Amino acid sequence: MLGATGQVGRAAVRALAEDGWEVTAASRGGGGDSAWGDGIRTLALDREEEGALAGALGEGYDVLVDMVAFGRDHATQLTELADRTDSAVVISSGAVYEDDRGRSFDTQGEPDGFPEYPVPIPESQRTVAPGDATYGTRKVALEEALLAAGRRLPVTLLRAGAIHGEHCRTPRELYFVKRALDGRDRRVLAYGGRSRFHPVHVANLAELIRLAARRPGSRVLNAGDPQAPTVAEIAAAVDDVLGVRPGTVLVEGAPPEGGVGETPWSGAHPVVYDMALAERELGYRPVTGYVESLPGTVEWLTAQLRARDWRQAFPKMVRSYGEGLFDYAAEDAWLERYDRGYRNGRP
Repeated sequence: MLGATGQVGRAAVRALAEDGWEVTAASRGGGGDSAWGDGIRTLALDREEEGALAGALGEGYDVLVDMVAFGRDHATQLTELADRTDSAVVISSGAVYEDDRGRSFDTQGEPDGFPEYPVPIPESQRTVAPGDATYGTRKVALEEALLAAGRRLPVTLLRAGAIHGEHCRTPRELYFVKRALDGRDRRVLAYGGRSRFHPVHVANLAELIRLAARRPGSRVLNAGDPQAPTVAEIAAAVDDVLGVRPGTVLVEGAPPEGGVGETPWSGAHPVVYDMALAERELGYRPVTGYVESLPGTVEWLTAQLRARDWRQAFPKMVRSYGEGLFDYAAEDAWLERYDRGYRNGRP
């Protein structure tokens, strides 16, 4: 397995080992995870080093699981080793989809740029053009190259939703957990709190990997939880775990100003993935739901924040969302104006 010590890799190694596979867990650092138990072979491997992956495969493996494949180069790297493995499972992303007007995650920052997909999104939905410019275009390039080589190397590509759970480098739940720990008594939610961005827990993604390893084939499958809760429902679920009851101000439409009310799930239209094909192809049944898995995520996040500033604990979160994610001064200023307008009869 490539990328074995990342968020998804940790869960997938454990799931495969418990299913009876002899697992070699490869990562740049070559480390392991205490939750794996005995019997997992660990390996330090940088796939970008010439010949490193081929050398690590040796005479070959039954299944190659790749958590960290991006673009044409990695697809070529895998297909050139088709004689060393019987099949592969590769993580892709729901970011590959575009709507019927050509909007995608790549255009969401533009005016009226947020995509309006069918609900739910089937795997047959059109995708962005392959290329090297963005995360989504690179994933499409990866998919197309691997599917074209399907006769030599059967590959299951899993189009993951918003991955959540322990060991996440960009944990969206941090948005509500930190506010609760900081004693914030109100929050603002844009789009009326109805935004939906389909999550997938690492345990469910690991289950899809386990099933795909047992049933090789060339295909793309969505990867999501059994529910796609609204952002207001997520907020309430985090409240329940932490035992807090902050007030919520719902704003219709886009964030009013300065990102106030914009969460990591916010969007003008729902993003919900159709899981029917994974059920038919693999016999997939989720092992957990969003609400059921949340206590473990919240406990882990709380522990990470106990002795460190959130920017130190989650530097990738800062790079992805900016420091304005917790701009309480801007929120308070907006709420003060909101309250003044409410008192004056203009809510």
